[in-house]
Amino acid sequence: MGRPISRRQFVQAGAALGAGLGASLALPPGMAGALDAATHAPLRRPGSLPNRHLPAGTNAVPQIDHIIVLMMENHSYDNYLGLLDRGDGFTLDKAHQPTAANAETTGDFVHAFPMANACQSNGPSQSWNSSHVSYNGGRNDGFVRGSGPVAMGYFSSEQIPFYYSLAKTFPLCDRWFSSVLAQTYPNRRFLMAGTAYGIVSTDTKYLLGPSPANGTIFDQLNAHGISWRDYFNDLPQVGLFKSVFTGNQDKIHPIAQYYADAAAGTLPAVSFVDAEFEMESEEDPQDIQVGEAFVSRVIHAAMQGPGWDKTVLIWTYDEGGGYYDHVPPPRAVKPDNIPPDIQVPPDQPGGYDRYGFRVPAAIVSPYARRDYVSHVVHDHTSILKLIETKWNLPALTYRDANADDLLDALDLHGTPAFREPPKLAEPGATSRPSNCLPGQPGPIPPPGAVTPPPRAHVKAG
Repeated sequence: MGRPISRRQFVQAGAALGAGLGASLALPPGMAGALDAATHAPLRRPGSLPNRHLPAGTNAVPQIDHIIVLMMENHSYDNYLGLLDRGDGFTLDKAHQPTAANAETTGDFVHAFPMANACQSNGPSQSWNSSHVSYNGGRNDGFVRGSGPVAMGYFSSEQIPFYYSLAKTFPLCDRWFSSVLAQTYPNRRFLMAGTAYGIVSTDTKYLLGPSPANGTIFDQLNAHGISWRDYFNDLPQVGLFKSVFTGNQDKIHPIAQYYADAAAGTLPAVSFVDAEFEMESEEDPQDIQVGEAFVSRVIHAAMQGPGWDKTVLIWTYDEGGGYYDHVPPPRAVKPDNIPPDIQVPPDQPGGYDRYGFRVPAAIVSPYARRDYVSHVVHDHTSILKLIETKWNLPALTYRDANADDLLDALDLHGTPAFREPPKLAEPGATSRPSNCLPGQPGPIPPPGAVTPPPRAHVKAG
């Protein structure tokens, strides 16, 4: 497996990368006639169109002009929204406390516990091996063994009030899974290309990497004259693909341009908006309130701009960050025939035919359904499918070809429920600041969070 790197190394590599500041659609060998493992129905193929009766590039959803993708870092659904009073969160006991617990290697149980503040411990792991240990064959009981006791920590509306308000107001997706049980880079490759293309880790050697045989969503947008931009702080995520980065310098802009474009109503058809990865992406050991404040600014800029009435913004996370979630990831459509770069043993077995853990996700739009929770299975390639459905673009891989397009969360034919942008709670950084230091989250686990295993009942002689 690739050598994992620190976030600082990630950003340093991005700084070096930033100093330089219609794909051919191949059918994977051996996958012709593939069937969906669950339904046994024929799978849509790479290169197929969402609507075969329309030419590629046709604007099939004219109600929407702007799709904004806002992907943050490293939190599971339960870790952030487990206490939300809608959607599938924690099971609570009579005292309204989560009942979830995972065993340590000693046999003691670490129970789900509230994080003392908005800062995190530099501890949980989302590596391929840790993720598969956490998954444990579908039992989802290995998080403490895979990531340590911090995996059972969770945040509440006290720390992230804007997120709770967002998830209570707009459609919440409680079956949004990351695309693979692995780290940032493979999941973001799925977001942009529908495949991890063999990688399982976050390693500097994958920056400026080759594009898959069928290219990326940006190649499809370019081929059909559809505008897009990557608005970045310290590292544009399109830097994962050399051809995209070097061939589209005119479409890679500092984050300040996003706010200017939103205010002027000149956002492109597709926007990817990147946080500053060192301090505001919400990866451990960061203060998550810094990232929440960034997301609040991005969303308010979209809602207050003149383009709001034709906008869909997707807020989600690349993967669960090693934090506990109670819903086992189901099987997924294998994107292609490229296997993961692992060696078993010592690596944990697995493939690209299973989703990763659930992550928070909400659909922000004037057309969003009011009081709606989507239980449809989504992953990051659902964003690709939405873009492809909107402009009738060819699918990149089997995964995005067969993904759901997110349109269940929208009512495109009635009066927009959120034509007037709703008032959302202030982010915690301004309303309830933790004033904590990154890497100093308080005691983990806190007193009372660990209990011995239940004693076996022994019948008296």
